Amino acid sequence: MHVEHRPWLDATRPVPERVEALMAQMTLEEKVGQTHQVANIHPDDDAELLRQGSIGSSLFASGATGGNERDEGVLAHNIDAAQRHAVEDSRLGIPVLFGRDVIHGHRTVFPIPLGLAAAWDEELAEQAGEIAAHEAVVDGVAWTFAPMVDLSEEPRWGRVAESLGETPVLSGRLAAALVRGFQGDVPGHPDRIAACAKHFAGYGLAAGGRDYDTVSVGENTLRNLHLRPFKAAVDAGVTTVMAAFNDVDGIPMHAHRHLLRDVLKGEWGFEGLVVADWNGVGQLVNEGVAADLRDAARQAIEAGVDLDMCSGGYSAHLADLVRDGVVAEKLVDDAVRRILTVKFRLGLFERPYAGEPTRSNAPTEQTRSVARRAAHAAHVLVSNNGVLPLGPDCGTVHLSGPFAEEGEALLGTWTLDGRGEDVVSPAAAFRERLGNERLLVSDGRFSDRSVQQVRNADVTVAVVGEHSWRSGEANSVSDIGLPAGQLDALRQLARLGKPLVAVVYTGRPLELGDVMDLADAVVVVWHPGIEAGNALADIVFGDVSPHGRLPMTFPLTTGHIPTSTHQRPTGRLIERHEDTRLGRYLDDLVFPRLPFGHGLTYTTFDYGPPRLSAPQLARSGGSVQLEVDVTNTGDRAGREVVQLYFRDPVAEVTRPLVELTDWAVLDLGPGDTGTAEFTVTAEQFAYFGRDNTARVDAGEIVLQVGPDALTGARTTVIVTT
Repeated sequence: MHVEHRPWLDATRPVPERVEALMAQMTLEEKVGQTHQVANIHPDDDAELLRQGSIGSSLFASGATGGNERDEGVLAHNIDAAQRHAVEDSRLGIPVLFGRDVIHGHRTVFPIPLGLAAAWDEELAEQAGEIAAHEAVVDGVAWTFAPMVDLSEEPRWGRVAESLGETPVLSGRLAAALVRGFQGDVPGHPDRIAACAKHFAGYGLAAGGRDYDTVSVGENTLRNLHLRPFKAAVDAGVTTVMAAFNDVDGIPMHAHRHLLRDVLKGEWGFEGLVVADWNGVGQLVNEGVAADLRDAARQAIEAGVDLDMCSGGYSAHLADLVRDGVVAEKLVDDAVRRILTVKFRLGLFERPYAGEPTRSNAPTEQTRSVARRAAHAAHVLVSNNGVLPLGPDCGTVHLSGPFAEEGEALLGTWTLDGRGEDVVSPAAAFRERLGNERLLVSDGRFSDRSVQQVRNADVTVAVVGEHSWRSGEANSVSDIGLPAGQLDALRQLARLGKPLVAVVYTGRPLELGDVMDLADAVVVVWHPGIEAGNALADIVFGDVSPHGRLPMTFPLTTGHIPTSTHQRPTGRLIERHEDTRLGRYLDDLVFPRLPFGHGLTYTTFDYGPPRLSAPQLARSGGSVQLEVDVTNTGDRAGREVVQLYFRDPVAEVTRPLVELTDWAVLDLGPGDTGTAEFTVTAEQFAYFGRDNTARVDAGEIVLQVGPDALTGARTTVIVTT
């Protein structure tokens, strides 16, 4: 049919006009079809549904916990075959929206998001998102379910691996960067994909760190902390938002009209689509708020869930609910309008097919270079007594541990299209530098052979930690210590008296006290992606100075969870450091093992006193400049992440003891001095008060500038009325 008979196919018309022209021709059943997402669509099995316009979207994943599974991958010819049924054989020719979990890379796998957050580098995050999108579109993927912007102070929760840290500012800025990387600046760019901010909201607060568990949190805490990264993603233009599995104070998010419809779509003006999480609509029955799937579908559409992921509730019941007068058709229209708008903006009506690949999406020299830089930045040197860097004259190295020869384990969770053979293992990278003569490799099991290797070596590098399958969705743990046997192996290595470097691969903060006591240096690397071995060798041998900073607090022990920069003062003074009020334990300290923002380099830095351009700023539109001089006092070049925190001592509600508000990066040569410059605005001190509306108070604000959340010089600024 020609464009004059199908005006929605006229790409010169504005998108809203095209949407309305198409909706005017749609039956109720066709509208409901657009709200139905299926898993792993098949062009033969689903042909009739596609011809009827009964499928609006499909995602490709092994299941709800596909992040820790492998599948056959996305087959572009299957996508195109299915799409032809929808575009060429259906009455209206509406294309299907195909999604895939492209979380931290597609074929070129970058560090897990928590590792990428350790870089504190928005430009790097944007590059990673752009490369991932560029590779994913080759396979016909138009939509990714990333970034995850849930804040969490719960390392037992496996999905912290997907998070961007524990603070709203770091997570929000990196989320915005990833959205820009995935989506680009021009809607419908053929090499970009739609992004999805997830999981809205409070998912990172699952009770006890148990995935999918209930959440007890008030709206004030949500607004002051957990909603802020989502707002940053919305402000960056994110196309979609995913509802969370959890409830919020007894109301499951898939039925939470206030947060989804009133706040997200109303107050924030979000114009994209809200997608359910896997069977999230159906799970309303399990959660005890819906009598059956029909009732669940009613509650979800009323709450503002536009696209039903895999429950079948909308496709089975939504049309009848409208015909029976239970659900207003305008709610369905609103959902369909949002879904079609996304499809038009992505250019799916103009380019519905993946087609024969015109280029490979395998890792290239260029994408590996970016992945290597990202992996460098994910390395956080948490302790070092001078053993690192090893340098070219380090002698013989004993590389020990379960990850010495590993590839796939270092990709991290949610790498559906990553391949173990693309990963450079630590042993391969070390062997390239040292040759077989100066490298001894063992799997970490203590034996007569490994003892002899230690004795024959000048230094041992032990690669320990978690396999990627131990983190991610549905992989919560009750104990954040090293997996069984690894600590005993480190003890045996330490007893032999040779210098010992511990490299920790992980998807979460771990209990590192004994590790730091045993090893001469400890490097937290997260799961670094395909350039794992090369990046580790670059760091260990001193080609690159480590410059990662912790995006989450590391607690002393599992029993100290939760601990984070979110902590607010109590009414009783218990000194952790100056001007801090916290609860306490009888049998242990309350401060963390490693604070948020911590990270060492191969040099040292000295901070001068912070300087303000003025002692006060106006509450409305005011700003001051804050500067601090930082000197590299060592003999090597290094990068310092200068972190700016604040505290509001008197507010309408209790406020965190420290809040990250900005950071600056200085690259300094030996003896060089640089100046970190910050523009401080009154708006940065805004918070939600007792009535849950935003406010900025007049009065004193304490500013702290330094290398982490617990260390730094302070000054004060006065906010005037």
